[in-house]
Amino acid sequence: MLKNSWYAVEFSNAIGTSPKLLKILDREVVLYRTANGQIHAIDNTCIHRGAALAQGWIANGCIVCPYHGWQYGTDGTCLNIPSLSPTATVPKQAKMSTYPVREKYGWIWLCLGDGEAGELPVIPNFPDLKSSKLRSIQGKFYWQANYERVLENGLDFAHAPFVHAGAFGNPDRPEIPELKIENYAGGASATAYLAATPPQGLWRLLVRGERAPIQTRTGFFLPNLTFLEVHLPFGQLTIWTAHVPIDIQHTVSKWMNFRNFFTGKWADRDAANRTIKIFEQDRPIVESQHPQIIPTDLSSELYVAADALQLQYRKLRQ
Repeated sequence: MLKNSWYAVEFSNAIGTSPKLLKILDREVVLYRTANGQIHAIDNTCIHRGAALAQGWIANGCIVCPYHGWQYGTDGTCLNIPSLSPTATVPKQAKMSTYPVREKYGWIWLCLGDGEAGELPVIPNFPDLKSSKLRSIQGKFYWQANYERVLENGLDFAHAPFVHAGAFGNPDRPEIPELKIENYAGGASATAYLAATPPQGLWRLLVRGERAPIQTRTGFFLPNLTFLEVHLPFGQLTIWTAHVPIDIQHTVSKWMNFRNFFTGKWADRDAANRTIKIFEQDRPIVESQHPQIIPTDLSSELYVAADALQLQYRKLRQ
């Protein structure tokens, strides 16, 4: 676990003024907004009798426990206990743990570390994909696998001809050209030209003749973000994915799909189905990997040239 790091954990548009439960790294956190739109994060379990704050509500800028009505301010301090007399003092121990939380690039970012917000690393900088020329959709996909195995799968060029044959991998041309790694703060990426197979469905309408190799770039930002850029003959498809570690054996991938072709709403279902199809093809392989957690010893698994990006992830992770 990379504690003092910003995890992309939820879509910005999924959080409103009603408390929402988030499960991450085997703990329960509640996300909510106050009336000014500011987002906050607090432990789910009320310090009083263990009720779930996610079942409560927001009132006067406080999150209210549904069991006994205790009201917690945005810093976690209990400001009101209804069962006490108006002249009584709220115990100093009545305080919940809160966490630094930010909003950027359409995601909510959360840090579960020990440092103060000012001591944390900055949220990664990458291009803001909000544009009137891009059509975007979003969704979720659940895995019974550790998030690092899921993340590494997104960096793996060499599995495409076998796991995704017929989608974007060509089993007749599985060779991966030498990868050039591009390093940047908090991550790395690589570009390859992958042999293509004839497109199916709607995409077939945009392609004529034999397909040239497809320029494909994939990369990551620590601790849990990956991206995939596919330069198709008729446009560019980009998928950003936050792989949220629910616990050691369960992950939810929260993805954003951007395209500059077929930009009408009518094509959204096809775009979503294509994204989910790729995850579904990956699922049985990723969930079968052992050990379930990536080894910390870099020499415990073998590497070849096509594994350069995954190896770089492991080095930065160390």
